Amino acid sequence: MGKRKGYIFTNKKNSNRAIMAVILGIISLASLGTVVFLSYRAGGSARPGYGFTGVLALVYSLTGLVLGIITMADKNYYRIIPAVGILLNVAALGGIGLILYMGGSQW
Repeated sequence: MGKRKGYIFTNKKNSNRAIMAVILGIISLASLGTVVFLSYRAGGSARPGYGFTGVLALVYSLTGLVLGIITMADKNYYRIIPAVGILLNVAALGGIGLILYMGGSQW
């Protein structure tokens, strides 16, 4: 039996940049969550490697945000995956900002 042909009403496709933006957002959020959890288990003291992980999460989330915005501006691609990538990366940047704010505030 041969492959059944279907109708395609659009030329849009998924972008590799958008998929990479989603992956970078997931990596950023997962690494930030892991660092916060390990710091909490250590009684609030963080090792220097945790700070380096935070900087890498910042770089990943900024890169993912740029990739998501570039893909969202292109009309030839679907919009749901870049939107998810943008949301994940903004959430990671918000988490980094919250960590920096809470670390700099006086209790």
